Amino acid sequence: MAERQEQTVPDAVLTRIGQVVMLHHAGDREEARHRFLGLWAEIGEHGDPLHRCTLAHYLADTQDDPADELAWDLRALTAAEEARGEALAATAVAALSPSLHLNLADDYVRLGRGDAARTHLRWAREAATALTDDGYAEGVWAAIGRLESRLGEGGGPGTWTPPRQRP
Repeated sequence: MAERQEQTVPDAVLTRIGQVVMLHHAGDREEARHRFLGLWAEIGEHGDPLHRCTLAHYLADTQDDPADELAWDLRALTAAEEARGEALAATAVAALSPSLHLNLADDYVRLGRGDAARTHLRWAREAATALTDDGYAEGVWAAIGRLESRLGEGGGPGTWTPPRQRP
């Protein structure tokens, strides 16, 4: 019974991360970065892997320097790998994986490292096949298409499409 209750109680840290994401999306990048860094200091390098993954994933988007963005995206990926072993976190990490790899691919493109970008783009495609057919998946597949186009792969946007769920 206690385990079931834990699953239904909102995660306060993820809620706080979500609040800062809204601040960032509203246009206050500097304040969002400041608040994300405060949360990172609270969570610490050895905190809950899902929290670290989610926080680093969004913190990367607030960086001005592509190398700094890459460093945060790599932290997110490392934490995601740690979280895969935890039952509740594994589902969330599976949903984040395509986006994590897309971000890394984009970082590598901007840093002029095409081979690394292509590797992460391939991993993003593979991870995206596990997504359900919804708006998030459509956005991921659209981003894959845009990145393919930037890398000159697959004949442009729309080449890769999400597999349709069968009834």
